[in-house]
Amino acid sequence: MGLAGLLAGLLLACAPDPPPRPEPRTVEPTPGPVAREAEAPAPHARGLWILAEGSERVLDAPRERLGPLLDRAARLGATELYVQVYRGGRAFYAAGPGIERSPAVDALAADGVDGLRQLLDGAHARGFRVHAWVNVLSLSTRRDAALIQQLGREAILVDRQGRSVLDYPDFEVPQPDRRYYRMGTRGIYLDPAVPAVRDRLVATFVDLLRRYPELDGLHLDYIRHPGVLPFAPGSRFGVGLEFGYGATARARYRAETGRPDPIDGAEPGVVRSANAWDAWRREQVTTLVDAIASNARATRPGLEVSAAVIAYDDRAYLSLAQDWRGWLRSGALDRAMPMAYTLDDALLRNQLESFAGWPYAERVWPGLGVWLFDHDPARAVAQLDRLRGLGFGGEVLFSDDAIAESPALLEALAATAPTRVPVARP
Repeated sequence: MGLAGLLAGLLLACAPDPPPRPEPRTVEPTPGPVAREAEAPAPHARGLWILAEGSERVLDAPRERLGPLLDRAARLGATELYVQVYRGGRAFYAAGPGIERSPAVDALAADGVDGLRQLLDGAHARGFRVHAWVNVLSLSTRRDAALIQQLGREAILVDRQGRSVLDYPDFEVPQPDRRYYRMGTRGIYLDPAVPAVRDRLVATFVDLLRRYPELDGLHLDYIRHPGVLPFAPGSRFGVGLEFGYGATARARYRAETGRPDPIDGAEPGVVRSANAWDAWRREQVTTLVDAIASNARATRPGLEVSAAVIAYDDRAYLSLAQDWRGWLRSGALDRAMPMAYTLDDALLRNQLESFAGWPYAERVWPGLGVWLFDHDPARAVAQLDRLRGLGFGGEVLFSDDAIAESPALLEALAATAPTRVPVARP
């Protein structure tokens, strides 16, 4: 697989023991129309990721696009709509003062239209639950994001060489490191170790929930450090490239742990107390997740907090400061959606079988990259069959845009529509 395929496959842009599970079925991709079994499938939840800035952009034109979206979701048997409402540091809804909005929000407001409210009303009337999907630490490629001016350069992540990702040329690793490394998902990332970043993000999402108390869930994405390919297992070996080395972060680390600075004055390639430093950086992301989750639930009791996470859980933990298994254990997350986007069916099987064996597997709904198979829908169906054979309670499809653009993919996925589980709103 080329570099582009590797990037898409690795980093895409987010209890009691389970009952015995049936043996997985071996399903080979088949050409031509997809034949489905006649009997009704078991009750099963299905989520659909809905992009803010894709081809459909339903929040920009709800009058024209909301009906077709809900029709597609109904055909697919979806129960959960994960609607992207915050991306690149700006809101795609009627956010409060000081929160940057997309231009379309203000244009609609001038006509008395609130796209997110219309979506909530229409979706709930048809039995769907709606989760606000927010990109937490990523500012996408928006060097003009208002958050940067408001919080300052110190709010942006810095790599081990002292370079801010804000200054990366073309949002890619600078030379000479570019000969060896590539960004997994290019863009600008906020530093979770900066208290002002945490406070601002928590306030933003509390404002969202106060304005739209009808929301059923808050869905976190890009709640991690950026990834660099190839992966390195943290800083302990002094190789690779990682992030979180800003002056504010290192000063807090010294003050809170009493340890010396991880890199200041150290020999080239050496990170002092590397395991402790990695654990501290990881804890900053976890603290942010905890703060978002606790404040969100206090604002909207009964809210479901979920996250789209990296499917390679060990790499996420070691390289990206994303301890999502720990967030499930602690209860910070109600549900996790590992993004198992891959063309490699054997790799998918390995990942799914691993998730199915966890003690909290019923709280894991794997996400499948069905967009990869817009010209070969039978392979998307085969991946769904693999997932269903392992007894997961739900799945999430990425994305509505790809399905809307491929009638064959929509038809094939509609044929797999699960029996919808009863929808209960707290």
